[in-house]
Amino acid sequence: MAAHKSVAYRHFQRVLAQWPVDILRPQVSFQVVMRRRVDKILGHSSTGETTYDPRKEQAQLEQVNVLYSFMENRYAKKYPLSDRLLKPLSNPEYYENLVKELEEAPKRSFFARLLNSWKGFVRWS
Repeated sequence: MAAHKSVAYRHFQRVLAQWPVDILRPQVSFQVVMRRRVDKILGHSSTGETTYDPRKEQAQLEQVNVLYSFMENRYAKKYPLSDRLLKPLSNPEYYENLVKELEEAPKRSFFARLLNSWKGFVRWS
């Protein structure tokens, strides 16, 4: 049980509990994949024996710090995007439309998705 007392293990569990669910692909869970990885590295193997190596603790803490930085948007705050980049002259509304489309996509019914896919094939002009 020494593995579960690991500081890195507790941090991994905390950050993964707070990690947002991907609304576009709810069947693919980053949390589940990371929990398996953490259990394999810091937890117990399938045979029941502990696989924890205290020499890897610092490396695991650095990886947890990266997950925290992604979750807190540290890089978006440190390196904000300019309006010139977000609104290119060729298509100023491109990124706004993309965000709108990504927000609407999970809420569409099967027929709405089918109709939307066919709209790309048919041109009305």
